[in-house]
Amino acid sequence: MCCWTSATPVKAAERLHLSQPAASAALARLRDYFGDPILTSYGKRMMPTAFALALHQPTKDVLAQVDRLITQTSAFDPLKSDRWFRIGVSDYLSTILFADLVPRLAALAPGIRLDLQPPSDEMLGLLDRGELDLILTPTEHCHPGHPTELLFEEKYVVAGWSGNAVLQKPLSEHDFYAHGHVAVEMGRTSRVTFAETHLKDRGNERKIEIYAASFSLVPELLVGTSRLAIMHERLAKMVRSRGEIVYQPLPFEFPVMKEMVQYHKTRADDPGIKWMVAQIAKCSEKFNQKFK
Repeated sequence: MCCWTSATPVKAAERLHLSQPAASAALARLRDYFGDPILTSYGKRMMPTAFALALHQPTKDVLAQVDRLITQTSAFDPLKSDRWFRIGVSDYLSTILFADLVPRLAALAPGIRLDLQPPSDEMLGLLDRGELDLILTPTEHCHPGHPTELLFEEKYVVAGWSGNAVLQKPLSEHDFYAHGHVAVEMGRTSRVTFAETHLKDRGNERKIEIYAASFSLVPELLVGTSRLAIMHERLAKMVRSRGEIVYQPLPFEFPVMKEMVQYHKTRADDPGIKWMVAQIAKCSEKFNQKFK
């Protein structure tokens, strides 16, 4: 029912993986069975009736029980599986982990397929509806109703071009705020990152001169400039190996980020989910060994 709510008929049908006539026929059957319109037109969108809203939570609970039954009784064989894994993951994590995970999966589970979706305003809703199998995100961005596991802890550093004179000596807090910065914002409503949230808590305003939509783009935007960026230490280590980026510790106290893996509570006993989480964790360990 939620697939129709606040959506056009065409988009609702797409989310249900049905043609529009088939979706309309299904809605007609629901109306006939319950003796209620279920959805009413509001402009070009469909809005639920009071009766439909009352059905939402009981229906969600029943579907969760069915999902739990399926995952508990399903065997998982990586060598034979052709399962899709739908994962919400930032480009930063894709860069430092999935570059190793993909060839690992090709060897251990050649039939498995990945659908990697970037962080968005809808990510937690997709997880809650079971449309994502996993999300990899800081603790602060996790859904409060579903299990999490710690993947790793991440420090932040200040990075810049190797030719940036201010980074040729230990950076002062004054220098940090005096120079222009590259920052990251994601999502249609500017989903604020962990780093930006805690920098704003300090009360000092940076001179942000460029906003980027991805973490992996930031190093390229620093090259040849005097700008700075606050960066995940793991990403900074990786890009420093290319020679154009250098980094230093932040010139003030800053919290450590806890990067989590989260899945739907009905998937807690899903052997496929457990296996995939273990593979991601092994890639995290491999990265740490490579970039000590």
